[in-house]
Amino acid sequence: MAKKYKSKISGVVHRAAVDLHEIGGIDKKTMRDFDAMCLTKVEKLSPRQIKSIRTANNLSQDVFAHYLNVRSTLVSQWERGEKKPSGPSAKLLSLVKHKGLEAIA
Repeated sequence: MAKKYKSKISGVVHRAAVDLHEIGGIDKKTMRDFDAMCLTKVEKLSPRQIKSIRTANNLSQDVFAHYLNVRSTLVSQWERGEKKPSGPSAKLLSLVKHKGLEAIA
């Protein structure tokens, strides 16, 4: 699967940085810092936003939970606001929101 960037220009700039790194124009630390800037940011999602992400993908709570590798009861608790996603779950939800379900499938 091809990498997805925030914009066409972001993709061009990132590929140029990779090329510079390969020929020694950018050191390893600078390249790591640059890569970190290109990562999808983890954002706090409201219960309504989580449900919206799931329903926009036409998924049941059970199937959505399977994609996220969590229990369906946890997805239900997130959507009711009883618990908040954290760690890897929060990152996966952010990826699905910004890049689509295929980013984690």
